[in-house]
Amino acid sequence: MENKRAQWSSNIGFILATVGSAVGLGNIWRFPYIMGKNGVAVFLLIYVLIIAFICAIPLCLELATGKIYRLDAVSSYEKINPKLAPFGYLCILTAILIPCFYFVVGGWILNYIWIFAANSIPSDFGAYFSSLNSNIFAPLGLTLVFLIMTAYFPYKGVNKGIEKANNIMMPLFAIMLITLAVYALFLPGAKAGLEFMFKPDFSVFNHKMILTALGQALFTLSIGMGTILTYGSYLDKKTNIKKSAYTLIFFDTLIAILAGIMIFPIVFSEGIEPSAGAILVFISLPEIFTFLPFSNICAIIFFLLLFFAAITSGISLMETSIACFVDKFKMKRSHATLLLSAIIAIMAIPASLSFGALSGFKIFNKTFFDLLDFLTSSVLLPFNTFIICIIGGWYAHNVSKEAFGETFFGKILLFILKFILPVILILALIFGLN
Repeated sequence: MENKRAQWSSNIGFILATVGSAVGLGNIWRFPYIMGKNGVAVFLLIYVLIIAFICAIPLCLELATGKIYRLDAVSSYEKINPKLAPFGYLCILTAILIPCFYFVVGGWILNYIWIFAANSIPSDFGAYFSSLNSNIFAPLGLTLVFLIMTAYFPYKGVNKGIEKANNIMMPLFAIMLITLAVYALFLPGAKAGLEFMFKPDFSVFNHKMILTALGQALFTLSIGMGTILTYGSYLDKKTNIKKSAYTLIFFDTLIAILAGIMIFPIVFSEGIEPSAGAILVFISLPEIFTFLPFSNICAIIFFLLLFFAAITSGISLMETSIACFVDKFKMKRSHATLLLSAIIAIMAIPASLSFGALSGFKIFNKTFFDLLDFLTSSVLLPFNTFIICIIGGWYAHNVSKEAFGETFFGKILLFILKFILPVILILALIFGLN
């Protein structure tokens, strides 16, 4: 008998939820600074090609798996073959580990919204950021607040919580992003920033650029962590998988490009290094905002933008594990949410303290925060994606048929899935370990 399951109330609700899952901090700050480190315009071209012709394949597979089996990642893998259950659990593990450090950053974002809203702006953001993280309790408290805010929506359910949240947050996110991008175009550094972003220099091309673009694409699309599979399990049976996948890719890529259009003119206006990484968001950009017209308003909008990006991604990550607890272990949604929140809260403690009291504690020469980041983005995501590609390409033919159809284009995608993508993912995994 078919299991009773929540279903997206509309296709727009599904698209907004999956875009909310895919659009996270990786789009707003990680994508621009990775572009800055990897040839910018050439990297952007490679990224668009990879996300459209390579990453679309596992994206379709995850959506199709969820749509067919209408279960969580573990139960879906078990339906294909009971021996595949451990790989489903790896997806759940990934979805649990990411919030343990990701929500720490969410806490920082809440803090920055507050200081700009209260006009309590420090004179030195570098010293302020160090001081914030050297305090044991403040970052932990902020992380816990962000966790509670995020957990509320999956606690309320698919329609009343997750879908409703994304229906409100994602349009607001889009309005704020477009507003800041337009604002940035009128800054003195706009021309230089846009030339930097869109004028290609093919002499900087190298093989590392391809693997870096692949890693960024997998991370930003939430592939390999079970979130897309879980959201796919709430789909209507009539939903077109390829159309849904490419709609998601279009909006995710558009948002990443708009983020670049927003950030590069700002950093060029003040001569800041565009490849500065996390420092760009929490030290360099806040300092720049204090010199710009409408400084507090711009800063508040920017950090609200980051907040919506972080919380919508966080919701999808939590829902992945909650769906497993509910489907596989028959827990009540409320109990599953509380259990997961407790696990994340406990593991977030050493991640938060990695910038303060535990900064000297290293595992494989990495802080606990950096270790979680490395383990998920460089090991588990490419490995999990490799597994679902092998399953979809060679074993679960019903999944690949649902994902790609039987058109000529679908057969091309299936060929890439079987013979090309696994090799690329293994190379990405090896590259990530070095």
